Amino acid sequence: MKDFASRWQKLVTAARQAPPADDGAPYGFATRIAARAWGAPQPALRAVFGRFSVRALWVAGVLMLASMAANYVAFAGGEEDEQGLTDPVSEVLSSS
Repeated sequence: MKDFASRWQKLVTAARQAPPADDGAPYGFATRIAARAWGAPQPALRAVFGRFSVRALWVAGVLMLASMAANYVAFAGGEEDEQGLTDPVSEVLSSS
């Protein structure tokens, strides 16, 4: 136990004598970052339009699938749905 305590005290005194670490950024770091940000080439209008058009295509596809799912009965309607419906053109022609 005494051996551990003496080694621990040696480590603590050595750690206290070490110079403080410099955690700051190097000189001119902020200026370099700002220069890179403002100096970067802007994306072409064509690339931006292409990116947004692809996203709009995905949104339109999702909305189409959602509307088809909401109206599934109208798409998959069978004979029982058509029994209550009448053709207005045939009614007008048969009454004349």
